[in-house]
Amino acid sequence: MNRAGWRLPAIAVVAVVAVSVWVPAALSAPTVRLSIVTGTTGGVYFPLGGGLAQLISRHIPNVQATAEVTPASADNIRLIDRRPTDTIGFVLADTAVDAPTAAGPFRTNPGRPISIQTLTPIYNNFNHLVTLDGSGISTVADIKGKRVSLGPPGSGTEVTALRFLEAAGIDPERDFRRERLGPAESADAMKDRRLDAFFWSGGLPTSSVLDLATTPGIRIRLVPLDSLLPALQRKYGALYFKAVIQKDYYPGSPLDIPTVGVANLIIAHRDFDANLAYQITKLIYERRGDLALVHKEATNITLIGVRGRSPLPFHPGAIRYFRERGIEGF
Repeated sequence: MNRAGWRLPAIAVVAVVAVSVWVPAALSAPTVRLSIVTGTTGGVYFPLGGGLAQLISRHIPNVQATAEVTPASADNIRLIDRRPTDTIGFVLADTAVDAPTAAGPFRTNPGRPISIQTLTPIYNNFNHLVTLDGSGISTVADIKGKRVSLGPPGSGTEVTALRFLEAAGIDPERDFRRERLGPAESADAMKDRRLDAFFWSGGLPTSSVLDLATTPGIRIRLVPLDSLLPALQRKYGALYFKAVIQKDYYPGSPLDIPTVGVANLIIAHRDFDANLAYQITKLIYERRGDLALVHKEATNITLIGVRGRSPLPFHPGAIRYFRERGIEGF
């Protein structure tokens, strides 16, 4: 056999080996890259979204999920609108309810409703108005003339804070110096005495508020917000409800603080794949314990009263799961 003759089988063997190695790798490669839009690094959405991304990547075949830092609710809804088939997100219910009618923060797109649907409600948010001992702020009205952050642009916190100010009869353009910072930036500004107070809508505890509360030489105060609830409910109904921030969550807080709560949702676009929506919804409930290791607010994810905790319609994939579980209302 000449030299060219024995090369051919060797090349064939190499080709067969290459194919045998490459084919399984190709078959096992993820076919769906999913983005989970969350919030800022100082809140609860981002760590919980990171935990959910890991669970999806580990337990749903051929899906690779990544958590994405964002300003949160309003921007998340816009991102889902732009990327309807590969994005899900965390949002506040009071922000989400305006998207299908292009109202509120979405009124800049008149006639352009955003077709979002709920996968599941998760935990409730507790609205914070955080200040420091000695700031002179003990009621919402006391923020007049102060330096106050309403949350980052495009966040649900900003949407909610503006509604609270309207209920209190306070003009955000005239009555105080308005800042637009995330919770971590707000906490840092408070430490440096560059800010007098900030609004935040988040789970308990929120890491940036906890960091501020445990800073040496700092004593935080949470301002009660429950007096605004009647006006909020007259205009927005049951989206808002009475809640309490227990003093044990933040060191230095001397009393339980009555406030206003609002539900959090995980949402998807109407065009999101129904089978994947089903698998994600099922995974959230089957792996709640794993999510709770990331943040304890995951322990508050419950099937009790699911139907009534979202102002949006539910995604068909989620409905399939809740029907399997025999949940009332589906």
